[in-house]
Amino acid sequence: MFLAIINPAAGGGRCRKLVGPALERLRAGGIELETIETHAPGEATRIAREAYARGQREFLAIGGDGTSYEVINGLYPDALAENVEGNIPTLGFLPLGTGNSFLRDFGDQGVEHAMEALLARRSQPCDVLRLMHREGTLHYINLLSVGFSADVNILRQRRFQNAGTLGYWVSIFLGLAQLKRRPFPVRVAGEGEFDRRPCLFLSFNNSKFTGGTMMIAPAAATDDGLIDFIRWGPIGRAGLVRNLGGLYDGTHVKHRLAESKKASRIEFDLDGPIDLMVDGEALTLHCEAIDVLPGALKVVV
Repeated sequence: MFLAIINPAAGGGRCRKLVGPALERLRAGGIELETIETHAPGEATRIAREAYARGQREFLAIGGDGTSYEVINGLYPDALAENVEGNIPTLGFLPLGTGNSFLRDFGDQGVEHAMEALLARRSQPCDVLRLMHREGTLHYINLLSVGFSADVNILRQRRFQNAGTLGYWVSIFLGLAQLKRRPFPVRVAGEGEFDRRPCLFLSFNNSKFTGGTMMIAPAAATDDGLIDFIRWGPIGRAGLVRNLGGLYDGTHVKHRLAESKKASRIEFDLDGPIDLMVDGEALTLHCEAIDVLPGALKVVV
């Protein structure tokens, strides 16, 4: 039986309008569901953690990327202690929110694809990425990004939360107006020195997409046991505008200032907390390291 954790406010209230018929269709297809709604940020994390402690192992995140992010952080780190075959948590999705970037790796049909996967009982292993920071740890399955992309996300969340795709574009152009290029010292596993060069953004990816349709990490695979690390150097405003399309088709990684690597661990050497985007969420943390929990989750895709 799936525990369906519903964020009715996702997608500017769109989820509240659509969730009833979607659940009816799943039940008609033989999917057993228990449902619970959230009413405040962070509540999905608490619900998932308490349910996992009671023995629940199948979860359904109904909302956007933020809902699944909260559920993931309710499952981990507790799920690591029992992460053996037959006891790995399963997460399904009903993408009724705004971004829903993670599912883009598996198809562009959104809700319909997610429905078909659930009804077909179709699942596969998925890595979970773990960020260790000064105050603790967090877990994610999509991406973590710092620099320009995090700046844009903060603008979107604070000023254009319910504006959909238009909100992303407006935030991008406002971000261009106050473009910052600064260093975020990082060291990829196996390399000797921290990279302290200024950059536009750094992205640490498990899957390909962010912002709904931006293909930030075109070579990422959700089950390869590796972080896809994308670095874009200190490109200027004119150059960024000319190459914005590349962020959507993945060709930005071919730019002369771009670098793409795969790694099992990445370390930070930061002076203090920085703004970051994690699976669509805007946070400010003192990052220390990112590593991978290979195949720690089953996803219904």
